[in-house]
Amino acid sequence: MGALNLKIIYRFLGITAILNGFFMFISFPFSFFNDEKEAWGILNAGIITVFIGLLLLLFNNPKNTNIQKKEGYLIVTLGWLTLTFTGMLPYLLSGAIPNLANAVFETISGYSTTGASILSDIDGTSKGILFWRSATHWIGGMGIIVLTIAILPLLGIGGMQLFMAEAPGPSADKLHPRITDTAKRLYLIYVTLTFAEFFLLKLAGMTWFDAINHAMATMSTGGFSTKTDSVAFYNGNPWIQYIIIFFMIVAGTNFVLSYYALKGKVRKVFQSEEFNYYFFGILGVTAIVTLLILFFQDPNLKTVLAHPEIYGKTESAFRHALFMVTSVVTTTGFVSADYTMWNYFATGIFFALFFTGGSAGSTSGGVKVVRHIIMLKNSFLEFKKALHPNAIIPVRYDGKSVNQQIVFNILSFFIIYMLIFILASVTLTFFGLDFMSALGASASCLGNIGPAIGSLSPVDNYNHL
Repeated sequence: MGALNLKIIYRFLGITAILNGFFMFISFPFSFFNDEKEAWGILNAGIITVFIGLLLLLFNNPKNTNIQKKEGYLIVTLGWLTLTFTGMLPYLLSGAIPNLANAVFETISGYSTTGASILSDIDGTSKGILFWRSATHWIGGMGIIVLTIAILPLLGIGGMQLFMAEAPGPSADKLHPRITDTAKRLYLIYVTLTFAEFFLLKLAGMTWFDAINHAMATMSTGGFSTKTDSVAFYNGNPWIQYIIIFFMIVAGTNFVLSYYALKGKVRKVFQSEEFNYYFFGILGVTAIVTLLILFFQDPNLKTVLAHPEIYGKTESAFRHALFMVTSVVTTTGFVSADYTMWNYFATGIFFALFFTGGSAGSTSGGVKVVRHIIMLKNSFLEFKKALHPNAIIPVRYDGKSVNQQIVFNILSFFIIYMLIFILASVTLTFFGLDFMSALGASASCLGNIGPAIGSLSPVDNYNHL
């Protein structure tokens, strides 16, 4: 093995920092023209960040521009650290979040598109800071698209080859043979859909500032809102909520399928096994939750008092059920109502949804639907093999057999995922968090969702931690 190509690593980190600083400069006018004291802190953060980026970029001009696997791992890891270090500067220098731990939490929550927040008075927060929060998960969403569809398969990350040559279905190399062209097309789709949602939300009655922030939050499946009540602030405007529902579903869909849809090849979308499980699964769970809201109210939760706008009204119950199911499955984390006040069984359903996730190749987090499909099919095959020990029956996905190594990788991933969930839950109880809240926080943050259960329900935040 040769020596690390440090210059190419530093160069990529420099580009990352400059991109971050660019969005800080965009955030500055939102505070400056509203005479907010946070403006100069945001500007100073941008200057520092761009200066660091230029130093890394200008003094590192590598002769060899090839990225090997080891450089790739370091670029991804150090890139996230660079984003975190520079991304917390607007919070700290502006005084919006003076506590270092809280600033780091809000920053990582943004870039990872988790959407868990420590801010309790979002309505009273600086507009520049609110835009910066939205920018962090919009940047994070773009990064996730490229990592999952373009970069990670080249690094040989286990399981991701499922979307390349090893398994059927749309994949990055089928979208375009060159990775750079694939990334450009995906970025274009991402930006186009963001502006399309912005335009529709503005038409539906949002202010232009709220519309652009919610559009960025939706397409990245991040969930940061400009309102303390999140999207529940717009409960009186069903059109806004239906628009956000539609774009949450789109954001949780494989972006290659979105590319096909925009090209008019809608049939290809519904030929995807993962999309059918994902889309019709959302509708199925929504139907169950709607029935629970309408006919199985739990008097112990005082649900009618908590949500008078929902109970006894079929359209409203359906809309809020669809909104919250979509928000959790796609890991967006927007809130239109507190599902923990609907019904204990409904709360259990939402907790289970914490472990689903959207489609692979989307901006959503979580386990991902395709992994659940493969694991479920593999489980059925194991039962068949018990009855027919000599039979050779492969797992089939989209009509083609899946390599057994990929099945093993997916099972390994899920086991590690659940182990981390258990360890995180136990650790949180050690620090004094009640058991229910610990389970909810671990599942929600691990799946990049945001709202959880217990003391971290959809109407609460993470500040008390």
